[in-house]
Amino acid sequence: MQLKVPASFRADETMQLRVSDIPDLPDMSEGDAAGEQKARSSKNRRKAPRPSVFDRISTVLGPRLAPLLAALAPYVARVTPYARKLRPQYPRPGRTDWRRWIPSWRQWLGGFLCSIGLSGMFLVVAYAATDVPDNINSYATQQDNVYFWADGTPMARTGWVQRQAMPLKDIPEDVRWAVLAAENASFYSDPGISLKGISRALFRTIGQGDTQGGSTITQQYVKNVYLNQNQTVSRKFTEAMIALKLDNQMSKDDILEGYLNTSWFGRGTYGIQRAAQAYYGKDVGELNASEAAFLASLLKGAGLYDPTLNPANRARAVERWSWTLDRMVDIGKLSRAERAKYTKFPEPLKSNPLYDTGEQSDYLVELASQYAKKAGNISDKDFDLGGYQIYTTFDKKREAQLTDAVTKARKKAQKDDPKGAATAHYGASSVASDGRILAVYGGPDHRTQGYNESNATTVPAGSAFQPFVYAAGLEHGVHKTREGDTEKVTGQTLYDGDNLVPVTTPEGPYWDRNGRKAAAENDGGRSYGQISLHRALELSVNTPFMQLGMDTGLDVVRSTAEKSGLLPSSFGAQVPALSTGSSTPSAIRMASGYSTFAAGGKHTEPYSVRLISRNGTKLALEAPATTRAFGADVAEEVNSALADSFSTAHPDDVPSSQGQAARSGSLGRVAGKAGTTTDDTAAWYIGTARAVSTAVVVYRIDLTKSLEPLPLKGLAGKTDDSVPYGIWSGAMRPLG
Repeated sequence: MQLKVPASFRADETMQLRVSDIPDLPDMSEGDAAGEQKARSSKNRRKAPRPSVFDRISTVLGPRLAPLLAALAPYVARVTPYARKLRPQYPRPGRTDWRRWIPSWRQWLGGFLCSIGLSGMFLVVAYAATDVPDNINSYATQQDNVYFWADGTPMARTGWVQRQAMPLKDIPEDVRWAVLAAENASFYSDPGISLKGISRALFRTIGQGDTQGGSTITQQYVKNVYLNQNQTVSRKFTEAMIALKLDNQMSKDDILEGYLNTSWFGRGTYGIQRAAQAYYGKDVGELNASEAAFLASLLKGAGLYDPTLNPANRARAVERWSWTLDRMVDIGKLSRAERAKYTKFPEPLKSNPLYDTGEQSDYLVELASQYAKKAGNISDKDFDLGGYQIYTTFDKKREAQLTDAVTKARKKAQKDDPKGAATAHYGASSVASDGRILAVYGGPDHRTQGYNESNATTVPAGSAFQPFVYAAGLEHGVHKTREGDTEKVTGQTLYDGDNLVPVTTPEGPYWDRNGRKAAAENDGGRSYGQISLHRALELSVNTPFMQLGMDTGLDVVRSTAEKSGLLPSSFGAQVPALSTGSSTPSAIRMASGYSTFAAGGKHTEPYSVRLISRNGTKLALEAPATTRAFGADVAEEVNSALADSFSTAHPDDVPSSQGQAARSGSLGRVAGKAGTTTDDTAAWYIGTARAVSTAVVVYRIDLTKSLEPLPLKGLAGKTDDSVPYGIWSGAMRPLG
């Protein structure tokens, strides 16, 4: 069939077909009729009602947007015919060459208006669909951790950040307006966002340029409290939407108060109050406009404007400070006369006084925080967020006495031997028989010394290790022959106490790696002949205990010492010198080990935290392990010998009740002994009174050269009247 097309229906330059120009078609065959019926059926199906765009959007976005979209529907329907007329026709009719492809001004105008309308619609929908988050950024509410003494009184406040919220009424107007002048002078009149600032920030973000600026204070508050610090387009858009909504939900004063209390000012501080303390050592209420102008500059980046870091920072800070004061004059918040007073830059403190303590409490906090995280199963991240109340075992009075005793010894050494005192170190700790760490001395100044001397494993225990060898022999017996039966040992068992007596094994003398017979050296080279083990411990004779260690088994001696509280890592080679104190325990561990004797042979791992709570809720703590190191009868015999050692060495210091108590097994008696090393690198005193063991060690190390211990050269005094004993005595008085 041939279809005739009249001349009026020929293709023109527009290449458009008009339905009204199609002529009547001739009759069709039966086949064509069937095709027509199918076409009509298909046409009827196409004409079935379809859901509108608004119906589909309403279904997706939910009933919240339905009223808004329904209200917009009539306006959309009204402009639709005009939009159709503006529909582009290409190539354009009536044009030739390249001009056929250039849109007309009507099309340009239509596109522009359409883009504005769609953008407006998108923003309206986005605003309606955006909610202010219920969950606040955890770092925005980060707090200090608070530590308490054993009696419940506050000891210290620490944390990854320092924050103390201040009501807006307590923040001077000069401080507020210094911040507003520097960051957002139109804060009280803007809608919460700045279109100019957002455009600038987006341009810089996309262009990978400077990402600072571009935000109102409301936007910055939203970023601090609800979002993260990522510089992305999506985050900036979300920030703007939340800021708009928040500006309608909160008062300007509330937003400003929140911003001033959550902003980062450097030096570990969040909030204007902590910043005032960190940079000027005063509360925010005491700041003047000049100091406030400097603090406002830190909001641009403390790492760039803290003048104490480098000269370039100072130059930037001075320039920003001056500009902020001038800006306060421009907006009418500072008179010219007042501005004229501030000609000198207000230099901040060189360091944060909130962390500038250097006191012993810093060492206590260090110990307690490590234990709290371990026993409370708290991650470093959660602990840094703060809000924990940590109740320690530290006794405030004992801590003061111990610190005072060591301080006096230090001053005396500096006076008597300045050269030796320059490299002297003093570690000390008091541990109760139930494992509580009551006091430590960690060093002279936590700021300048990065390690805790009470917890350092640096120097050998020397003859202070003898009680552990004695306990191992009493508990397990000895073997005189390789295959022989175990022989029982008591306090009256005799051993050779002569100086440099060779150590023997069932096969004969023990030869060291240098091909020499191993032998112990007594203090002062003195020989005692045959001497009981009880008396040998009382007088601190070395040779019997080196042989006792060999007879008992060095592995047994080490195991007994570890069960008593010494750490496996403090032991070296398993050779005869192990029995004479080659291990290097800390003062805390030596005090813990001696407390095992006072506790009847039961050892409790030392601990420094008894309770942790957060937001009023107690946290479950792993209880310190308590195990039996040796029998109660063994503990009593060792304790008895230590009591005699104390009485013999310091008869004038024996409490009036010591006589009978020393033989009755009362835990109230005083027991202790000194510890020395053959190479004169360490001097110890460990003693127990009223179920509390205190260990004191004095040694020399020149940290500028190496970690190798140096000879004391008389710095620790004489054995019977040593500096460690003087510290111990001062820390433990009144004794008995």
